[in-house]
Amino acid sequence: MPSKTRTENRRALHQRIRKKIIGSPERPRLCVFFSGQHVYAQIIDDHSGRTMAAVATTEKSLRPSARSNQEVARKVGELIAERAKSAKINRVVFDRAGFKYHGKVKALADAAREKGLEF
Repeated sequence: MPSKTRTENRRALHQRIRKKIIGSPERPRLCVFFSGQHVYAQIIDDHSGRTMAAVATTEKSLRPSARSNQEVARKVGELIAERAKSAKINRVVFDRAGFKYHGKVKALADAAREKGLEF
């Protein structure tokens, strides 16, 4: 029987995490995803099923520096915090989507905290 790939393991872990983490209108979920080239962050209200704010390195403003590294993750964290503030969101639940809280994930979370977003 073949073993699971790294991506399959992360997805299984994310499913276990999502059983416990639910975004509400008062405290939506900040979900992050890192592909090989891009960084994505969304603030989601799970009760209504809508995305309240989103940032990705595929946007034109971030495209010239679009590499999936800590520096870009920090920029995405700052931008998602600013967009959350403009949408009148101060507190969120952090969903790391099965990624280890280290490196890029930590850089994004710390930048969002520095800009005033509470976890």
